[in-house]
Amino acid sequence: MTNSNDAHRATTSSTRTRREWIRQTGLGLGWLAGAARGVEVQAKDGLHFPAKAQRVIFLFMDGGPSQVDTWDPKPELSKRHGEVFPASIDATQFDQNGKCLGSPFSFSKYGESGMEISELFPNLSRHADQLCVVRSMQSEFAEHSQACMFLHTGFAAQGRPSMGAWLGYGLGSENQQLPSYIVVHGGLLPIGGPENFSNAFLPAVHQGAIFDTFSGGEIVRNIQPSRPVQEQKALLKYLRGEDLRFLQGYDSTTAGYQLIESSIRNDQTANAMQSSVPELVQFSDETKETLTRYGVDSPDPLMAQYAKECLLARRLVERGVRFVEVTCVKGVRFIAPWDDHDNLQAGHRKNAKVVDQPIAALLDDLKSRGLLESTLVICAGEFGRTPFAQGGNGRDHNPQGFSIWMAGGGIRGGHWHGATDEFGYRAVENIVSIYDLQATVLRLMGIDHERLTYRWGGRDYRLTDVHGRVVQECML
Repeated sequence: MTNSNDAHRATTSSTRTRREWIRQTGLGLGWLAGAARGVEVQAKDGLHFPAKAQRVIFLFMDGGPSQVDTWDPKPELSKRHGEVFPASIDATQFDQNGKCLGSPFSFSKYGESGMEISELFPNLSRHADQLCVVRSMQSEFAEHSQACMFLHTGFAAQGRPSMGAWLGYGLGSENQQLPSYIVVHGGLLPIGGPENFSNAFLPAVHQGAIFDTFSGGEIVRNIQPSRPVQEQKALLKYLRGEDLRFLQGYDSTTAGYQLIESSIRNDQTANAMQSSVPELVQFSDETKETLTRYGVDSPDPLMAQYAKECLLARRLVERGVRFVEVTCVKGVRFIAPWDDHDNLQAGHRKNAKVVDQPIAALLDDLKSRGLLESTLVICAGEFGRTPFAQGGNGRDHNPQGFSIWMAGGGIRGGHWHGATDEFGYRAVENIVSIYDLQATVLRLMGIDHERLTYRWGGRDYRLTDVHGRVVQECML
């Protein structure tokens, strides 16, 4: 790893000052902070590799969907339904382990690839040849809050930046009127709350901005100006001048300069959002066909809510937002909707009905608009579920082996990677860790996960810590 001076020389020529370079390249402040803090850049446009994706939509399936009921069919488990589980069992969250629980859902093959997908996803199955299903995921934690934080930040407790924050820091923003990292909030935040979207020690401009699509109030607090337009313009002009005067008192290579610069950028973005956001969240320019395809006009209020979130996600990436996370809707369960410890059949069927049509429409819409090739879509929970019953008809938490899928943005479609054992319990082939997933996302965005670093508290940090392997098999 190079020191920050070496990194600075790698990104600028000796004949240009730092401020001239900002002006001429038009790069975001987040990327500049990266250059000053240790991003080693050796490719055009500030990237380590040619980027296969420009932006990310992360569909977080809060609670942990069951792999053996969705993307990883296990005939042997169904054959042994009701029998004593024949393999060793690791400690589970609630220690109410029952017998083998075969999936109550049938699987069929779809697309030219013949990918096997559960009956839970009749709409999404149309996209079988665009999906890459990773069946060999593993997490290190079996408790929701730790597993959620680990998936988002690479660390099991608060205090580390989220993946969206790292991408904003490394790449900057494509749209100066919107944050580079936005969370579309459907009424339920992951356990651990806003810390899952934290910038932590990165400049504050990279924190995930929460857009509340559920409560019916302002989508972003105080988005409506509280003063007459001319009065506000005069006030902002005055504040901008004072901010810049204060900033000039600092050496541009110091941490203090970066913190103040980030704060100024936050204020500027907030001001710009007062004009950009109201138009963004109104769907008046969308056709009735589009709204119906997503399910925005569905009589099911839960599906209609999630459809609204997915449509907003498309509108955000269309406007250049780097990282958009879509959370689950409130109303399926009081918390963590996919967390079906009992009555899994009813719970998973209800959850799948909420998300299936909107997600399929999102993929259709991205493809028809020419955005899917440059947008990486990830659908993942924090862990999976046990192949044996908890009690009689539910499943407990299972981090040993579970499934996620990705599409678009340089992903190899119609492909499944890795495998769990014959019961769907433990990943046994081509295991993919959370760090591997994070490294792969960064690589698709043109970043070497080992070289995107930030020095804080006397040491260099990165999203993947000292781990992570890019899963090349899942990439085009």
